[in-house]
Amino acid sequence: MSVHDHNRRAWDALVAKKQRFTRPAQDEELHDPLGTVDGAGWLGGSVAGKRVLCLASGGGSQSILYAAAGAEVTVVDISPAQLALDREAAAERGLQVRTVEASMDDLQALREASFDVVIHPVSTCYLPEVRRVFQEVARVTVAGGLYISQHKTPQSLQAEQRPSGRGYELAEPYYRSGPLPPVVGSRLREEGTLEFLHRWEDLVGGICRAGFVIEDLLEPMHAKADAPPGAFGHRAMFVAPYVRIKARRSGSTTTGSSPTPTGSPIWMPE
Repeated sequence: MSVHDHNRRAWDALVAKKQRFTRPAQDEELHDPLGTVDGAGWLGGSVAGKRVLCLASGGGSQSILYAAAGAEVTVVDISPAQLALDREAAAERGLQVRTVEASMDDLQALREASFDVVIHPVSTCYLPEVRRVFQEVARVTVAGGLYISQHKTPQSLQAEQRPSGRGYELAEPYYRSGPLPPVVGSRLREEGTLEFLHRWEDLVGGICRAGFVIEDLLEPMHAKADAPPGAFGHRAMFVAPYVRIKARRSGSTTTGSSPTPTGSPIWMPE
């Protein structure tokens, strides 16, 4: 079975179990949808009339918020069960959301330069190679358009899930191939999926080489000094679990230029 097929089945199974990333946005979040997804202003105060691609973002936690904020929303996801949640959540609220079943590294169903904004929550870890993902995102994004993505940090995927006397030690090589070992009961990994570690040069370098200029890079704060050892917040004191990147599409698909830091965080699930 291919990685794509394995992870498609795994996410369909997680939907059946009502896993935390398979739950649509709540009604209270729709009272100020843009404030929920972009309270600090990365999107410039409005997405009304903009074409927004929610990439590998099925489950309804994001698509209906952007639609409620006035965007023309397309959701791409590998899991048909996740996409069904987007359609159901949109229909219940009288919103329009287009869904496309596809892998994030194969967007041939989407036209070139057809999106003003691409929102890409944590998901690159489910593919063994990410270069094609960033190339496809560049192809479907207009010049000057925004690409906002979040990823599991490589050091978090290297580190042990439980602490030793010296903290959370690195157990996986940084230079490695193949999927990570399976986990059970982890707050940081999704049971049943195949996950892969991507180095910083794959993530940051890959986005730049695809034709984006990085404008900001953030590590969302999850550390809690009073959390008990082994808890998510305690582990985050030692290693940042996620990185969030704001990038802008340049006029070329082959080169990027030096980034100019600007902007503030955008909300998205971990």
